Amino acid sequence: MTATSAGQKPEQHLIHVEDAEVEIDHYPEDWLAFALFWALGFIVFLQFFTRYVLNDSLAWTEEIARYGLMCVTFIGGAMVTRRNTQIAVVLLPNLLPAWASRILLAIVDLITLGFLSLLAYFSVLIVERLQVQRMTVIDLSMSYVYGVIAFGCFLMLARQIQRVLRNMRDGWRSAQEALTAGLVTEDAEVKNQ
Repeated sequence: MTATSAGQKPEQHLIHVEDAEVEIDHYPEDWLAFALFWALGFIVFLQFFTRYVLNDSLAWTEEIARYGLMCVTFIGGAMVTRRNTQIAVVLLPNLLPAWASRILLAIVDLITLGFLSLLAYFSVLIVERLQVQRMTVIDLSMSYVYGVIAFGCFLMLARQIQRVLRNMRDGWRSAQEALTAGLVTEDAEVKNQ
């Protein structure tokens, strides 16, 4: 029942939900992942159409779709690294005091930086070693596919370096505040009563 006449109170709801404002960022890895994703979608549709409608499948679509998925994964990883939306368990930083939480977040950022450095290094080694390996259906070197993967690894590394430098400037305070944003604490509950 809604408030229709003067004197009636508006209806109270137990839960009130509002959608967050959608922000569209224009970064190079976003556009590259977008283009690769839709190219992959077209190739998979082409594979489905030729196999089940025409009953004469194109041989190259399955292999190229597999490689396209690998490329979208690593280019998309740069988007995830930039946004810091990796899957993580954030219980421990929320239980620690603020200074200890910032130290833990710094350690996590530096470990992630080290991991991505190793990933980028090994991706270059794989590209070099697969120059003689050929694709099964198309006569191209596998180093092209793994070159795109190496590019995605270096994009992730560059975004993580930016994150570490940005967090280092303010002593990981903004990272710790972003982590605890929206948490209901005992102090907030006391103020609301």
